[in-house]
Amino acid sequence: MRTMIFSGGRIELPFAKAYMENVKPEYVIAADFGMEICKALGIIPDCIVGDFDSVSEEVLAYYHTKPQILWKQFRPEKDETDTELALRTSFEHGATEIHLLGATGSRLDHVLANIQLLQKALIRGIPAYMVDMNNRISLIDEKRVLEKKKQYGKYVSLLPLTTTVEKITLTGFKYPLDHATLHSDDSLGVSNEITEDTAVIEFEEGIAILIESRD
Repeated sequence: MRTMIFSGGRIELPFAKAYMENVKPEYVIAADFGMEICKALGIIPDCIVGDFDSVSEEVLAYYHTKPQILWKQFRPEKDETDTELALRTSFEHGATEIHLLGATGSRLDHVLANIQLLQKALIRGIPAYMVDMNNRISLIDEKRVLEKKKQYGKYVSLLPLTTTVEKITLTGFKYPLDHATLHSDDSLGVSNEITEDTAVIEFEEGIAILIESRD
């Protein structure tokens, strides 16, 4: 089930509308302030989760008039972020592909935490993407083939989430690699470009953050 999560970070409304129309999600989850975005887009989410400390009373009251919505409310003094609760909910409802809007923004602590949270989808074999107008972020732990005609942006960066990504080989890129090692304390994998119709990422051990950037 293609699932869309609206979280509380930066979301450009025209971009979100176009992205929704392209993905055509089958299940929509609003995480707290994500309700504000859904309201602005005219969307009735299937599920709303969070502690509701960052959404306006007006929007909260509006969605309480919609009986078809599943509500999951939590205390503000909780261990999980609202985005983590939304991810957990997506697994419970059979997500087979997850798209997170509002998972990036000015709160770098939340951005880094959200990237780490993608591991919860990775270990379940569920493709998951953090997306904004300029970037598409995912995690990979095995071979990935990228098609130039489908790439999200001009630049492709690979950063190790684990301490190292071992014996990585890149083909079809402007800057190829042959059984190299990416270390968490260097920037070797930043700002590559696809030069062939397809580009291939292969490695033997580790987890890499794949960032496709338009700017």
